[in-house]
Amino acid sequence: MTALTNSGVQISVTTKFREDLSDIATSQYFFNYSIVIENMNEFNVQLLVRDWYIFDSLNEVQYISGSGVIGEQPTLKPGEKFKYTSGCEIFSDLGSMKGFYTFKNLSEGGLFHVYVPKFKLEYPGKLN
Repeated sequence: MTALTNSGVQISVTTKFREDLSDIATSQYFFNYSIVIENMNEFNVQLLVRDWYIFDSLNEVQYISGSGVIGEQPTLKPGEKFKYTSGCEIFSDLGSMKGFYTFKNLSEGGLFHVYVPKFKLEYPGKLN
């Protein structure tokens, strides 16, 4: 697990290689990543936007931005957690992701960024 706390929000990430959705012969590697977002502030926050940088050792960096996560823009009260799982396909056996979420402080109305720690996307066979 990889974790990072910034702006009063903790982000924890775990990854899993999905052999059943990958095709090693054609260099298609699929990974699931699970993220836990915990509001450690004393005010409510809402996740509005996600921005991802996907690194693939044999290809150009992909930048993806969009509204919320998995179709949601969750609101978290102090101490609350939100967990979701999503996926990513890369075309080499080694990659990584990093990015940030844009949150809204629901008490004051201001926006702020919460950075997601860089996490690895590694084909387990590469490690042998």
